[in-house]
Amino acid sequence: MAKRGGFPGGMPGNMNNIMKQAQRMQRQMEETTKELEEKQYTASAGGGAVSVTVSGKKEILSVKLSEEVVDPEDIEMLQDLIVAATNEALRQAEEESSAAMAKLTGGLGGLGGGFPF
Repeated sequence: MAKRGGFPGGMPGNMNNIMKQAQRMQRQMEETTKELEEKQYTASAGGGAVSVTVSGKKEILSVKLSEEVVDPEDIEMLQDLIVAATNEALRQAEEESSAAMAKLTGGLGGLGGGFPF
C-alpha cells in the first residue's frame, strides 16, 4: 500500500528538498536578474572618440561624441564608431549576465545562457 503524500517507489523527503532548492534558485535568479538590469555598461571606440552606455536591460542610455569625431564629410565613420561602441557595451552586459546565471545554475542545460535577455 502506498504511503499518503509519497510517490510509489520514491522518496518523498528528497522531492521536497528538490522543490525547496528549485524555489531558492528561482528567487536567487530573480534577484540577480534585477541587479543585472540596474547595472550600466560603457564602451568606447575610436580611441575614446565615441562612448556608449547601455543598461542591463539592453537599452541605450547615452551616446557621447568628442568634437573631433564629428566630421560632416565622414558621417559613415561616425556611424561605424557608434555601432562598434554599442555592440561592445551590449557584449559586456551579455557576458556578465551569462556568467552570473551560470554561477547560480551551475551551468545547467542552458539556463544561464543569456538570461534574462
